[in-house]
Amino acid sequence: MSTTRQQLTAAFTQQLLALWAMVRVRFAKAARRLKGVIIAATNQAGPALASAATQVAQTWRQLRSAALWHEIRLRPLPMKHVRLLVITDDLPQTSLTLAETESFHPDTRPPAEQLLSGIPGRDYRAIYQQAHVRLEKIAKVVPVDAAPDLDAVRVIEHDALCTINEQLNERWAEASRFEEGFRRIDEQDRFVREQQAALENFSNLKIDLGALRNKTRFLDFYVGVVPRENVSRLQGAVTLADHLLFTYLEREQSTHVVIVGPRNEKEGQLASVLSSASFQSLPIPAGLENASPAHKYDELTAERDQLQTERDTLQAEVEAWEQTHRDFLRSARQALLMAAPFVTLDPSIRSAGHLAVVCGWVPARALAELEARLRASLALPFELEHRDPHPAERALVPTVAASHRLLSPFAMLVKQYGIPQYGEVDPTPLFAVTFLLMFGSMFGDLGQGAVIAGLAWIARAKLGLFYRFGVMAGLSSMCFGVLYGSLFGYEEILPALWMSPIHHPILMLQIALGYGVLFITLACGLAISNRLAVKAVAAAVFGHHGLVNLVFYLALVWGAVGLATSGHFGTAPLVLAIGALMALAGYAWSHLQAPLGEKILVVFIETLETVIGYTSNTLSFLRVAAFSLNHAALSLAVLTLAGMMGPAGHLITVILGNVFVIVLEGGIVMIQVMRLQYYEGFSRYFSGDGRAFAPLRLRRRAVGSS
Repeated sequence: MSTTRQQLTAAFTQQLLALWAMVRVRFAKAARRLKGVIIAATNQAGPALASAATQVAQTWRQLRSAALWHEIRLRPLPMKHVRLLVITDDLPQTSLTLAETESFHPDTRPPAEQLLSGIPGRDYRAIYQQAHVRLEKIAKVVPVDAAPDLDAVRVIEHDALCTINEQLNERWAEASRFEEGFRRIDEQDRFVREQQAALENFSNLKIDLGALRNKTRFLDFYVGVVPRENVSRLQGAVTLADHLLFTYLEREQSTHVVIVGPRNEKEGQLASVLSSASFQSLPIPAGLENASPAHKYDELTAERDQLQTERDTLQAEVEAWEQTHRDFLRSARQALLMAAPFVTLDPSIRSAGHLAVVCGWVPARALAELEARLRASLALPFELEHRDPHPAERALVPTVAASHRLLSPFAMLVKQYGIPQYGEVDPTPLFAVTFLLMFGSMFGDLGQGAVIAGLAWIARAKLGLFYRFGVMAGLSSMCFGVLYGSLFGYEEILPALWMSPIHHPILMLQIALGYGVLFITLACGLAISNRLAVKAVAAAVFGHHGLVNLVFYLALVWGAVGLATSGHFGTAPLVLAIGALMALAGYAWSHLQAPLGEKILVVFIETLETVIGYTSNTLSFLRVAAFSLNHAALSLAVLTLAGMMGPAGHLITVILGNVFVIVLEGGIVMIQVMRLQYYEGFSRYFSGDGRAFAPLRLRRRAVGSS
């Protein structure tokens, strides 16, 4: 008995060991598979995570660097008007040097000296235009790189440009043959496709199409399409006109019919009936007589195949021709790119004999480098004069936009409103800060902001520079989400560092009003600063959104705060508000030339508009609080609806609800923030009628770049 028990124990132990060995083997296989999956995922996600980490580190370094804060300036870069006197023979090299520095904005005004009336290089520009047009025509036939690498920048002399122009003329004479061949094939193919499309309408009609196309002496034929719901009504109408209606094809909501009848005086009556029934005639193409639609369709298909063969043969010839002339076309493009600055500079050049003058605008900080580059590149003597812009030239001086990569997307949005005039405040830095603050406060959620930032990062190749705008907007939303304690609408997971808007609605409205007062005060201050910068003192004091307007507004706010806290408007703010309104009315009265009654009416309306305008503009900022409350309420509604579902339905509802909130409300919040920026901000201090800085450039691509 003991021996049997020992045998059973040994057998059981052996089975356990075998089972354990099998489990170990399978576990090892599963572990290896899991490891492989993890390694593969890491290999795929690793570069993306490393790239994202690198971008974050670069952004942080930029935020800490002095270069960013150097770009964040309220006043535009100081500009200098330069007057460059050179020997006429040095003009091509001068234009190349100016283009390479990318700091010279041409001034196209004619010079004050009457002696400088010559326009040098006219023949050069004419030849360039011919060569450029011919190369662009060739580029429509064969691919020609629009911005090839420029290894060595050199002056393209007149004779070299003439040679290139002649060679391009010869190449175009050859390439035009290919263009004509493709045009002929395309026209024939289009004609065949039109015939095939027409035949599809008659594919079910087994009769001679030629007989239908030509009316006989005694019979009328009508072939066309009529809406399906009108067929029965049309059937009765054509019967009254002694005609017969045959249906041969029904397609979706349309019916193809043939109407046949004798030619008589009721033909005009039938035409009106067809028109009222929305009958559309189907013309039978010429050349289809005595042929069935199916047979003719096969013939047309064979003809299209033949045309495709001809196109392939011609394309092979084009590719062979392009391989033969690729180097020349590339060198011709390079030469034209290097000749372009001289041609572009044309309106700014005047000459007298061997002396030429070039005028333009240069940032003050780039003046020393420009002069050094000219001294290094010009072999003949030159003279560079510079001065500050005159007050009368302010509208002509270009404004240098913010160029830092973090500010560039906001500069693009500012440009949609306009370009600040030289001397005006550049709204880009202020716009960036206030936009992110308002968007984040109105759309504060850690998870949804992360989705916005992540999508902008993933789509950075398609969005270009604008992806930074999406990333920063998402980060702002995430920051306010942490303050609000909101994560995909849930407010129980993340503790709020500040408060939840939906639980403190009155405080949110008060903060929004305070923000609106600060925003409008700052906008008025910038308007006053802009006017003082151009010595418009009267406009700065009494003008729209000027100093007196600001005094009235602050007095109105002072009184409103007192009225809300103590129930009294206050004597001091009342005196200030009335005094400011009287000053504005007196200034308007003194500058208005009109009859007495009209003056009274205009002054009264303008004064009333001031009171109503500032009040409504301040209340307009309540939307900042309203949308923050709306965002929280909408998220709460989504979660409430999800709570009524099962586990799977709950998850699906939360996901779809957040997608809905991000797409719909995110877009609405973006529009509302832009509205506040444009209407409440830019319209107060930003004229938007300035000139963008467009320096002379040498269009090139760095060697090795793609």
